[in-house]
Amino acid sequence: MTVTQRRGRKIMMTSTELDEFLTTQRTCRVATVSADGAPHVSPLWFAWDGTSLWLYSITSSKRWAALRRDPRVAVAVDSGEEYGELRGVELSGTVVFVGEAPRTCEPHPELVEVERLFARKNFGLDEMPHDGRHAWVRLTPESIASWDFRKLASL
Repeated sequence: MTVTQRRGRKIMMTSTELDEFLTTQRTCRVATVSADGAPHVSPLWFAWDGTSLWLYSITSSKRWAALRRDPRVAVAVDSGEEYGELRGVELSGTVVFVGEAPRTCEPHPELVEVERLFARKNFGLDEMPHDGRHAWVRLTPESIASWDFRKLASL
């Protein structure tokens, strides 16, 4: 993972803060490129394993089709209402498809921990419920930029 942030270094998250933030947040916004070249942004639940962002997408979605055609992606995760509360992370890179599509719970060693994390975080379950409509995409970011405006108070 490469942090390529030049501006805003005083408000960027430390690696510990980044891990805590991405582990506890639930929803991200995924930006893809549509077939006609237009950008497409959609919300999605995710899991963070400390290295990669895992997206569990419906395989019949516009997002899935766009990623199949062009696996480049930008993802934003943010929180806060007031200006001084704003925090967030932007991750970008190229996704990799992992496991069968759609996912039907075939054993896949790379997905064991990710599905446990996702199921606990989003459903309060120990095992991943599979509906035969979703599949996994992994983003190991090529670049990361973060901000935490709560740090502005101490500057």
